[in-house]
Amino acid sequence: MIYVDPKILARVNQWLTPFFDKKTQHDIKEMIAYDPEGLEDSFYKNLEFGTGGMRGIMGLGDNRINKYTLGKNTQGLSNYLKKQFPNKEIKVAIAYDCRHNSQEFAKVVADVFSANGIKVCLFSELRPTPELSFAVKHLDCQAGIVLTASHNPPEYNGYKVYWEDGGQLVPPQDGEIIAEINSLKYEDIKFEANENLIQYIDTEVDKAFAMASIENGTFNTSKEAKDNLKIVFTSLHGTSITMIPKVLEQAGYKNVSIVEEQAEPNGDFPTVKSPNPEEPAALKMALELAEKENADIVIGTDPDCDRLGVAVRNNNNEMVLLNGNQTMVLMTHFLLDHWKKAGKLNGNQFVASTIVSTPMVEKVAEHFNVKYLEGLTGFKWIAKMINDFPELEFIGGGEESFGYLVGDFVRDKDAVTSTLLACEIAAQKKYAGSSMFQYLNEIYNTYGNYREHLISITKKGKQGAEEISAMMKTLRENPFKEIADSKVVRMDDILRSETTDFTKQETLSLTLPKSNVLIYYTEDGSKIAARPSGTEPKIKFYISVNTSEKNNFEEILQKKIDAIAAQLNVS
Repeated sequence: MIYVDPKILARVNQWLTPFFDKKTQHDIKEMIAYDPEGLEDSFYKNLEFGTGGMRGIMGLGDNRINKYTLGKNTQGLSNYLKKQFPNKEIKVAIAYDCRHNSQEFAKVVADVFSANGIKVCLFSELRPTPELSFAVKHLDCQAGIVLTASHNPPEYNGYKVYWEDGGQLVPPQDGEIIAEINSLKYEDIKFEANENLIQYIDTEVDKAFAMASIENGTFNTSKEAKDNLKIVFTSLHGTSITMIPKVLEQAGYKNVSIVEEQAEPNGDFPTVKSPNPEEPAALKMALELAEKENADIVIGTDPDCDRLGVAVRNNNNEMVLLNGNQTMVLMTHFLLDHWKKAGKLNGNQFVASTIVSTPMVEKVAEHFNVKYLEGLTGFKWIAKMINDFPELEFIGGGEESFGYLVGDFVRDKDAVTSTLLACEIAAQKKYAGSSMFQYLNEIYNTYGNYREHLISITKKGKQGAEEISAMMKTLRENPFKEIADSKVVRMDDILRSETTDFTKQETLSLTLPKSNVLIYYTEDGSKIAARPSGTEPKIKFYISVNTSEKNNFEEILQKKIDAIAAQLNVS
């Protein structure tokens, strides 16, 4: 006889009641009989909101993305919206990406909202996530949902929640909504749709979003410069194919070659191991096309079009991939330089980044006398800054994980406008006899040579979660005294809201919201952060090193990174 934990079996039995459809009940009985290990992983916990909403493997159970877990979340959100906006017609916007079941899940979510008397603006076809953020404000909605798992593997899907400002949920709202959801039983879900409350949207929002993207992402680039730039673009089977080519064309970029093998949306992502522009292999086909076309720049976006990867030609005319920190530094410097030349900097502007991103962004902001604000990982914190500091004008901001936002017409990372901005930089620099690569080196020469490196370790399932927890516990309770032969001078424990200065032997409070992140700072200026992902079964180590040396700095920096990775016992 196969043993099943009684606590898990009690959760399973809830799914065997008449409220759940017969196929669900049958498939769960099959799991009980033949797959107890899979049953445990499917039911041992509820899916939780992380830095990017709720994301998980599709399937049956409390720990999976399915009709019932999405329905329960939507019912809880419906109840919360009614409490927050009494005596008001409530509207929500819903979009979805290319993943398996995304369209069906979007309709389930729309049905539940409409069954609760809430008006729904549902995109008729897949659309980029930043367009959903835009639509929330453009259509005067109180909330928005996008069904996406970003760049996760094909078996994943997810549910991102946006508030009326177009930004993702932040405390205390996320906690209040989670409490509302947790107070419900599955039987409380209203699945019977009121079709009269569901309105399908598409071209009106598309046109408005494209116009706003061009307005925010172009900077007086001449027609000659645009005509002279050769671009290769890949959507990696995702949603960006619906928007980026037309935005580039409307902005005046005609020499755009699209990787046709990756242009069709496909939730299996058949031509790549991972549809993540952070992974060099994802842009392999685009780089090959760039060589064939002698292109100047390659851009690839993730499935929901909020992240972008960029490759440019180096001084040897070879295509090199930029990491997210380098792209962010280039974009921030370019924006600030243009604002300064236009006479628009008056001390009331700011740029933003995150605690695990490169320190260079702050140095660039200081150079232009622009305020720099830093938040936790996740773009919802940058969106919150825009709300929290209405007296300041937001110029741009990004994070190391290949996301950037230009202006505040969208309140999430936006690969549509960022793609346009990258082309503006490349076009202007090439027309001036330079290049993006040379521009980056000029920035390094001005602010110091910085390099960042990300190490991401996947630990799947319940056992993996326990291993990640144990790793963080060790790093927290037995802190390093030296890293790569450089003395640790400070450690920030964001979970405990403490910063410890080892040189002064004192501990002070931090004002950042609590998050399971540890950051070590060393005497030579290195910065090492450890953070379990909020949306994937991973633990990530973010390494930043720098040197003032002008000669052999690449070798010096790489040796530092290798030594740090070796000490962390990761690679």
